Parts: sequence; C-alpha cells; structure tokens
Amino acid sequence: MAKVKVHVFLKPGVLDVQGKAVEGALQGLGWAGVSNARVGKLIEFDLDGAEDPAGEAKKMCETLLANTVIESYRIEVG
Repeated sequence: MAKVKVHVFLKPGVLDVQGKAVEGALQGLGWAGVSNARVGKLIEFDLDGAEDPAGEAKKMCETLLANTVIESYRIEVG
C-alpha cells in the first residue's frame, strides 16, 4: 500500500482570490512583509494494488483531482 499526497495550486498568472484575501488579512494584522500568498489544496489517500502509484496518481489528477487548465499539481508517494 502506498501513501499518496497530491498538492494542487493555481498556475502562476491565474488570479488567486483566496491568496490575496489571506495576504491582505495577514498584512492587516501586522505582518507587513507577507506577499504573494497562494492558497491550494492537499489531497491525501492510501492506494492499494497499484504497480506504479505515482503513475496512477497522475492519471487521477489529470482526470479529476486538478483542473489542469488553471491548476498545477505535485505528487508525493511514500
């Protein structure tokens, strides 16, 4: 069994409204040095029976987990 983590973020150049909101809130709370905040998502799951867990996770990302038009992803298999 493989432990899989998929990190999904908006691609550079795509407006990250949540990231801007977090950045503004942190600056408003006194952390003036915060910039370029980006918000993403982490998807974790166990994958059983796959010979190539990374390859299977990539197929999952391309099919469902990431909108590859505007999002990029990174896969970790442990």
